[in-house]
Amino acid sequence: MIDNTRIFDLEQPRTAEMPIHPAHQQAGYSYLLHRHHEDEYRPEEAGPRTGAAGVIICGEHTGTHIDALCHQSDALVLYGGVPVEDVQSSRGFTQRGVEEIPPIVAPGVLLDVAAKEGVDSLEPGHVVTAEDLEACCEEQGVGIEPGDVVLVRTGNGRHWGNAERYLAGPGMDAGASYWVADRGVVAVGADNAGWDVPGLKDPELGCMLPGHLILLARRGIYIIENLNLEELAAAGRHRFDFVCTPLKFVGATGSPVRPLAIVRDETTAGA
Repeated sequence: MIDNTRIFDLEQPRTAEMPIHPAHQQAGYSYLLHRHHEDEYRPEEAGPRTGAAGVIICGEHTGTHIDALCHQSDALVLYGGVPVEDVQSSRGFTQRGVEEIPPIVAPGVLLDVAAKEGVDSLEPGHVVTAEDLEACCEEQGVGIEPGDVVLVRTGNGRHWGNAERYLAGPGMDAGASYWVADRGVVAVGADNAGWDVPGLKDPELGCMLPGHLILLARRGIYIIENLNLEELAAAGRHRFDFVCTPLKFVGATGSPVRPLAIVRDETTAGA
């Protein structure tokens, strides 16, 4: 609590054992402490101070992260009509890379689908539809406005410590992605590994992960994955200020992030 304002940390902890989407498991995550304090401990020469430092090895799409627009294409064309072949190389992308994402400071909305269903977490493979998101808005008394960031809680974040269960979790169908896109949102996010329902092929679009095609490649809407929404949901907060600042990895298809939900606590205002 800072000046009657509560700050909710929406990032999941990063460890070597954390769940990683099958498409990105080869990248993995590892932290290596390459310089130990004992390495330079020479009190008679340099005094008592020592330092330690390490190396981080991880894929862009591990842990809590944001997808850049170059992450997905529509028939080899990126959002805005940019042909992949014109901007792609082994060193990354010259357009639509993650460094082009501005710091996101926007109104945020939490749609708690698990609470709507009266469960702690939705079952693996559960399909969240546009009707579900609409019902959440009605039950929670919130609306989606252009420029908002919409976060969907399925309760899957409760299983972050169980990779197999987490990766088999629920997700959104194409209709849910169209629903948020049609409302002019800046970004979406969820407490699962890939926004979309794992392994579900959309019959009309003919592909899996239809939300990635709809949101990133066709509508230019960012996707934030592996969010921790439990504390925010437990506090009953559905409207807040949302902050998310991607790292400027030039040419990259994504970036680790530590998103925040900032809520003014009216119950203590003026106390």
